Amino acid sequence: MDKEKKAKSTDPIAVFDSGLGGISVVRKLVKLLPNENIIYFGDSKNAPYGTKDRDELLGLCDRNIGMLLDMGAKCVIIACNTATSAAAAYLREKYPFLPIIGMEPAVKPASKIAEKPKVLVLATPVTISGVKLKDLIHCFDEEASFTLLPAPELVRFVESGVNDNADSPELYSYLRELFKDFGPSEPSSSPGLRFDAVVLGCTHFPFVRRTILKALGYEVPVFDGREGTCRQAERMLSEAGLLNKSGKPGKVELLNSDETKLPLEKALLEY
Repeated sequence: MDKEKKAKSTDPIAVFDSGLGGISVVRKLVKLLPNENIIYFGDSKNAPYGTKDRDELLGLCDRNIGMLLDMGAKCVIIACNTATSAAAAYLREKYPFLPIIGMEPAVKPASKIAEKPKVLVLATPVTISGVKLKDLIHCFDEEASFTLLPAPELVRFVESGVNDNADSPELYSYLRELFKDFGPSEPSSSPGLRFDAVVLGCTHFPFVRRTILKALGYEVPVFDGREGTCRQAERMLSEAGLLNKSGKPGKVELLNSDETKLPLEKALLEY
């Protein structure tokens, strides 16, 4: 599709991510907009995006959008915080005719969970070091205190098929080591820092949400950006007159640059 071709309401919403994580966004999208047709592309062959430099990310994201446009996408959701941070502005400038919706860590709702809450933000190294997250946190740094913690290995665990429904001692061990300075205090040790909320700054992370809390050692509210992203897609499509109001259940088409991952995409969609 090019800018001369007018999109139709029955055209699909396209969603892409560095691998399997964006399926968590598709699950939210199906619940919110059940009539919409959806194409999901997971770029597992090039995962993880969170350790790549910006130029490589721009090239990968540009290629993804070109492919999805060729498949008739009426809008594109970048279901990846890393790719959003690195490439969203560039892609919107290159494709001004195309609604492009990115991910944003749910820092705002987490900052309002209590008076001056302590918030743990888990994300990939690129998202943690990116200007977008720093600017977002700066908007709320008087309302909450934030601890930013890179967790690159979580992406690899989910890409290998690990989720909360499958016990993984390796994942639990990794998280316990990651949280060693932040867990509940032991009788023989000095008190650790306890958080009031956790923000999951990567779309892979919701699939291991329960394991994250188990390793942290206590229950706290967990926030992620999927709901806000899907609501934004709904608003943009409504404003453009492109919401599918057929009344018929939409279809989800799953694609992956590594076809061996397609069974995992299907399993996570039904998770």
